[in-house]
Amino acid sequence: MSSHTAPDRIVVGGDEVVVRVSSAETGGALLAIDVRMHAGGGPPALHRHAPAEVYRVETGELTFYDADAGGVVRRATHGPGDVVHIPAGREHTVRNESGSAATASVTFVPGGAMERFVRAAGRVPEGATMEDVVALAATHGVEITRPLPG
Repeated sequence: MSSHTAPDRIVVGGDEVVVRVSSAETGGALLAIDVRMHAGGGPPALHRHAPAEVYRVETGELTFYDADAGGVVRRATHGPGDVVHIPAGREHTVRNESGSAATASVTFVPGGAMERFVRAAGRVPEGATMEDVVALAATHGVEITRPLPG
């Protein structure tokens, strides 16, 4: 049983991340977070990283973009109760394209690198350039690949 008592709250680009199970608590095996994404929120570009992700949409709607093996990007919107798996290394992003906030529980496997990235992204000063964000992501194993299609 975890001794973790007070969840860490991190704001990344206006979205709120609550760490429920840290990578330290699992020896790096996973990171479990809750995300509250404001309308229009989420990563603004496609990206890829080594950890796999599993989302369970709790409230609202989230739109998932992912590229197939040929690089064709698919778009799918999911609502409460839906579970979405994003395989390791898959080019993707998740956005809230609705008019109201959405929440999801998210697990990253493994969790160490993603937790370090989320914590570092929460310290990015307002007014940082896209180049700053791309460089920060790269230092944590996240490759920003391209803008969203269309």
